[in-house]
Amino acid sequence: MQVPNAGPEPRLYSDLARWWPLLSPPSHYTEEANHLFSVLRTATEPPPRTLLELGAGGGSLAFHLKQELVLTLSDCSSRMLEVSQNVNPECEHVLGDMRWLRLGREFDAVLIHDAIMYMTDAASVRKALQTAREHCRDGGVVVLVPDHVRETFTAGTSTGGEDAPDGRGLRYVEWRWDPDPLDTTYELAFAFLLREADGTVKADADWHRLGLFPRQQWLEWLGEAGFSPRVTADPWDRSIFVGLRTDRPA
Repeated sequence: MQVPNAGPEPRLYSDLARWWPLLSPPSHYTEEANHLFSVLRTATEPPPRTLLELGAGGGSLAFHLKQELVLTLSDCSSRMLEVSQNVNPECEHVLGDMRWLRLGREFDAVLIHDAIMYMTDAASVRKALQTAREHCRDGGVVVLVPDHVRETFTAGTSTGGEDAPDGRGLRYVEWRWDPDPLDTTYELAFAFLLREADGTVKADADWHRLGLFPRQQWLEWLGEAGFSPRVTADPWDRSIFVGLRTDRPA
């Protein structure tokens, strides 16, 4: 995940980052990765071979994508990159904010998964999309996967967690709500029960503010950034935004 806000970094990506593999491990991403493969394979001709992921977090999705793609994984959290490096040691990892990252090279595809939710205002989204364009070759594609758009957001809760072979375990409750439907953000809170390998259990918590925008706004921003955009729905009713970069005359 990428966190652009000036305030404190969410603890899930700092002092709690070592628990990420028990919150959101690669096994949770198999079906989603297969769907993204189908999107990417049909997005360009020939299909993408190289991919830059902005806000790659702990690398759980990348664990699957690296089976078919050469990946460069970036994130602004050094601790999350350490998690990803353990999961994906064969991939290139780069520390950087998705609004400002400049690698000086281009890729067949640029992916911004749910990390795009940490862009909570129009200026931040535009900067992230400019980064995507700077790194996307002519004829390449950008894919955005926000968790929610304004039209489909619903308040609610979810639970989960995993156990590790070393005896550690995590259980969580996630609670999302929108205190002001007229602004561009919603709130997300986590409550954790964390069991260490020695059996010690403690409770902890974390809080996030995330961006929430209508579909048409995403399409307009992609167009402004120089992509030919479209939107489709995935099997989980999320809006997937696909933008083709072309510098050729119409």
